Amino acid sequence: MAANEKTSPAVAKIASKALKSPSSLTPAEIKKLAASALTQAADKPAAKKKKAVVKRKVAAKKVTRKAVKKKR
Repeated sequence: MAANEKTSPAVAKIASKALKSPSSLTPAEIKKLAASALTQAADKPAAKKKKAVVKRKVAAKKVTRKAVKKKR
């Protein structure tokens, strides 16, 4: 949201009218209120880009058991 964004007197008057009697608004007035609210909403932070993760195939080591002679 820019620092210089302010509600215009016309939109403020429509908002006041909406609070007093919501059913009295015309579709055009509703659009003006919605546009004003969306324009003045805080900007979303930029999404962080994820780095591509490269998976490497690792050759599995062969585990061998040595024959152990038992002592008697």
